Amino acid sequence: MTKAELVGKLANKSKLSRKQAVDVVNAITQSISDSLATGNKVEIRGFGSFVIRERNARIAHNPRSREIVEVPAKRVPFFKAGNDLRKVVDG
Repeated sequence: MTKAELVGKLANKSKLSRKQAVDVVNAITQSISDSLATGNKVEIRGFGSFVIRERNARIAHNPRSREIVEVPAKRVPFFKAGNDLRKVVDG
């Protein structure tokens, strides 16, 4: 599902205008991004949680040139599905 499809479903189910639905989706994604950027966890009970995970620095190979490249440590977002979401997906 794309962002546009999500906006369309939200607008239809909630009787919001398309513009209002876009604003709601943007506000939610921006709030999650802002919270993760400050190092906070975002938990939506039953659905899942968004956290930041630390990736260690490592040595890798460029597959084209076979050159050895050092990949620096970094922080990456991670989503862990909640029990309710897992049950829905599992059927």
